[in-house]
Amino acid sequence: MPDRMTFICSFLASVWPKQDYQLLPLSGDASFRRYFRVIQQNRPYVLMDAPPTLEDGARFVAVQQALVAQEVRVPAVVAQDLANGLILLEDLGDSLLLSELNDNTVVQRYQQALALLSQVRRVRATAQGPLPVFDQAFLLREMQLFIDWFCLVHLQLELSDAEQQLLAKTFSLLADSALAQPQAGMHRDYHARNLMVLPDQSLAVIDFQDMVFGPVSYDAVSLLKDCYLRWPDAVVAQLRDDFFTQLQQSGELGADWNKTRFAQSFDWMGLQRHIKVCGIFARLYHRDGKAGYLPDLPRVVAYVADTAALYQEFADFSALLQAKILPRFFEVTACEP
Repeated sequence: MPDRMTFICSFLASVWPKQDYQLLPLSGDASFRRYFRVIQQNRPYVLMDAPPTLEDGARFVAVQQALVAQEVRVPAVVAQDLANGLILLEDLGDSLLLSELNDNTVVQRYQQALALLSQVRRVRATAQGPLPVFDQAFLLREMQLFIDWFCLVHLQLELSDAEQQLLAKTFSLLADSALAQPQAGMHRDYHARNLMVLPDQSLAVIDFQDMVFGPVSYDAVSLLKDCYLRWPDAVVAQLRDDFFTQLQQSGELGADWNKTRFAQSFDWMGLQRHIKVCGIFARLYHRDGKAGYLPDLPRVVAYVADTAALYQEFADFSALLQAKILPRFFEVTACEP
């Protein structure tokens, strides 16, 4: 069976017959996709290598087209061979929003990113049909990763029946809260490493293939409570309130929503996401051999512990964290490579 490089070379030869090019590996991500920068006649492109048995290249193209239709700046598709999981993309450069952020720029840049979400939210379907729905089963399945991979595998904890029931009750509360929000198109991984700063200082969106239809606050939470960096609570609260005002002005929040209710729903959405990410980062390490996310795990765990401690509804969950899960996490972290 031909290896992936054979497919790649054949594909590029079909795009540029009898012409030379240079292929340079780029850093990968948390999926099974790989990326290369391709230089052809001094012009750069990005090649996505998404093996069709592991990744859905057709979905990537369909979501890309849907975002373009809503005037969201995304990499253009130059050529594709979906049967072999290869997509040649416009190269948007190397300037991630992450590299542009500091204490002086964070508010303006995040306001810019939050404003862009109004276009993302308008995506409800692609050429393949309606976006998958981020429903209760989906939400609960994500949070189960906290038990299966973070607690049982990474921490090697045994959870009693009562503790598992407590976690199930916590997860159900979070899912119900998420589904009580207005629902809209959702990027699902909207943060400073998936936003590119273009030469004209506008923003482009990448890593969008997992879009779903879900809670209106999710992407804003992903941005403002970033798993890879943390801003002061006052900055997050200011930007959260700005986002609430945007949703009110656009008519996406009904009259029954006020800042207090939205702030709680926002926090609970973040708790759901960070519980899931604990499981994902643990799975990436133990199943996929990707240790690069371990340094970010303490930040994500801190988000979980800090938010749980704020709400009486999660008092029992917070007590479990403090008494059993956090002490074991600190032990394990001290021994990590």
